[in-house]
Amino acid sequence: MNALIIGCGRVGATIALQLNLEGWDVTVVDENEDALSRLGGQLARPVHRPGTGWTSTCCARPASRRPRLSSFATNGDNTNIVIGQVAQKRFGINCVVVRILDPARADFYAERGLRTVCPTKTAIDTLIEAVSGL
Repeated sequence: MNALIIGCGRVGATIALQLNLEGWDVTVVDENEDALSRLGGQLARPVHRPGTGWTSTCCARPASRRPRLSSFATNGDNTNIVIGQVAQKRFGINCVVVRILDPARADFYAERGLRTVCPTKTAIDTLIEAVSGL
């Protein structure tokens, strides 16, 4: 199965490496070529494309080679939202997951069918749960 990961920070790199261990063909895109060093040459079938998600043609591949999973974890909510929606709506990629740091925006886009992960909300919920029993 093919996966497209845009953003090769700690989150994106870890996702890419884990999916690779599970046998996925992983494409990683980051605008900072140095960020790709987080992959440590460990991908068995790597396709590294320095550049932003905007310039990537990975989603536009023929259906048989199109990613089955796309994960967008750049350092910008706007970038993640827009390219996530393009992957989902224009290219028909069913499993699109975007990281959104702003909890209100994460809820807004989740209500519109985008799979969102909000580490800020997770931290808030965990901290409130931790102090609730005190």
